[in-house]
Amino acid sequence: EAQAKTEQMIQKLVRQMSRMRKQIGGLSRSVAYALENEAYRALPKFLKEKFNIEITEKMIRQEIEGQEINMFARAKSNGKEVLIVGEAVLRLDDVSKVRQVIKKSEIIRRMFNMDVLPIIVTHFARPRVHDFAKESGIIVIQSFEWV
Repeated sequence: EAQAKTEQMIQKLVRQMSRMRKQIGGLSRSVAYALENEAYRALPKFLKEKFNIEITEKMIRQEIEGQEINMFARAKSNGKEVLIVGEAVLRLDDVSKVRQVIKKSEIIRRMFNMDVLPIIVTHFARPRVHDFAKESGIIVIQSFEWV
């Protein structure tokens, strides 16, 4: 009887953990969307002032070839038309996140036959991962930079 009660309690805990995981996942997505929304407002001015990159069409979320692009826009960099492919990540702490941006940039470059300017917006970037992104040609912008 004690064994049966223990098993019931374990099953109940498993269900509660599953619900909690879904709630935390939803909260994480909400915070990530908030970072993206803030980036939409701050990036045009920041990119112009710091990198002389002018956004020429409104930055939007876009799905292309099954890939979600957090920030997609046409821009001019040193007078040349480019496409911005940006991702927002709360913490840039894993090179796999950088590789995803590289992959998405290659898809966009191939589809549109244009130069692509990859960007990662984050609240915090680990130095090792930040360096890897820069070496890969990605502009990393931490949210405190545009304040």
